[in-house]
Amino acid sequence: MTKRSLPFLRCLCAGLALVLARQPAPAAVAEASTKPNVLLLIADDMNSWLLGDPARYAGRIVAPNLLKFADSGVNFARAYTTAPVCSPSRTAFMSGMAPWTTGHYQNALKVDDSRPLKQAVSLATFFKNAGYSTRGYGKITHGWDQRQGWDEHVGHKRDPAPPGAPLTSVGRGEHDWGAIHLAEEEMNDTQNVNRAIAALERDHDKPFFIACGTFNPHMPWYVPQKYFDLFPLEKIVLPAIKEDDLDDLPPTGVRVAKSGSADKTLAAGLHASAVRAYLATTAYVDTQMGRILDALDRSPHKDNTIVVFLSDHGFHLGEKRHWQKTTLWEEGTHCLLMIRAPGVTPRGRVSQCFVSLLDLYPTLAELCGIEPPKYLDGRSLTPLLKNPDAPWRSAAITGLADKRNPEDAYLTVRNELGRYIRYVTGEEELYDTTRDPHEWTNEIGNPDYATVLQQLRAALPPTAKIAPPLRSALPDKKARKERTKPKKRR
Repeated sequence: MTKRSLPFLRCLCAGLALVLARQPAPAAVAEASTKPNVLLLIADDMNSWLLGDPARYAGRIVAPNLLKFADSGVNFARAYTTAPVCSPSRTAFMSGMAPWTTGHYQNALKVDDSRPLKQAVSLATFFKNAGYSTRGYGKITHGWDQRQGWDEHVGHKRDPAPPGAPLTSVGRGEHDWGAIHLAEEEMNDTQNVNRAIAALERDHDKPFFIACGTFNPHMPWYVPQKYFDLFPLEKIVLPAIKEDDLDDLPPTGVRVAKSGSADKTLAAGLHASAVRAYLATTAYVDTQMGRILDALDRSPHKDNTIVVFLSDHGFHLGEKRHWQKTTLWEEGTHCLLMIRAPGVTPRGRVSQCFVSLLDLYPTLAELCGIEPPKYLDGRSLTPLLKNPDAPWRSAAITGLADKRNPEDAYLTVRNELGRYIRYVTGEEELYDTTRDPHEWTNEIGNPDYATVLQQLRAALPPTAKIAPPLRSALPDKKARKERTKPKKRR
């Protein structure tokens, strides 16, 4: 060996040492390879009619793929959102923190002004930090997100309105429906599902967290005609509506319920047409979710992938004289949550415990064997996944911002005792949901419910904690008024 060759050998040895140092130990490789994958599927504005509860809706639902999936794991029949609005709901289950912690109750708030959210770790970032490949397609978050948590991310966008829209006599903005002019494969939700399927079909050298969310059945309801054809108009069953339903509500409750879209739709005799369009759009989403689930079944990842399907909140279609979401009654807060975890969940079981979408984050952390952040507001559903009849202290809380004063929030709690709603004005509502599943009778003044009322009141956060921590970041009333004034044309 010559002296000239010694530097080369030293460099070679140093390089080999560096490479070997960067390689995970065999045990670490084995551990990573046994970590379960996660497939998170999200639908927007899909209410709980899919559960087939005749107390809510007795009509026909066409959703064979989601019903098949529900039968493959545990279906949480009493799942509730933390906020009946897109951004705060998704921010809550993706951050693991409730609106009454972060102050994020509505779409319009700047979430960057929330100190808790600045310190949060999103679900995607959490899995990426744990060594997962993270990919998101479509509507997953809305407003708050940590883009650095995604290895690949394609956001959602709405399909263009058909030529000649609005297609209905009451159509205005989002409130419209009819057959879309695009081929199904041209629709944005279809294309994002294609991306999720392609991701499932790839080879993966580490566990993956793949999320896919559809914009539908968010309004406007524009889907191919074939989905409308599944629901003949003459066979549509309408949700139950009580004409004097608002008579026993406090003034704030009446203000929350009042909906011009609902009044116009009912007055125009288009209620059945609108319900048909909602069902058609739900059927389209079911088809797309079925395509992803079938792709997973064809892949080698089927037996090592946790699958979650959820909707971000519920949806009114005339109940309480209301349209869309943004209420604290059952239609706005009740959502879908189904989980299949190989080796953990039994098949075809239903849990009747009251759970929250806040519970998703700690549940996935425990199922994947990853230490969760300490600040999470939810709790792991793993005991119920193993045994849906396990003892469980049930309670689901939902918060909603006051439209007039967004720094104020209303809260509701739902459990076995019923539903209790508290407004910042001190007004209240109380429903015995066992005897009154439609929440038609406000029992707040009924002395027979004094003990129940006391217990439900105690289940909510104290009044002092309702006001969002964003108060200092919000403009005052005068500034908000000035900001919303139409600008003069120059």
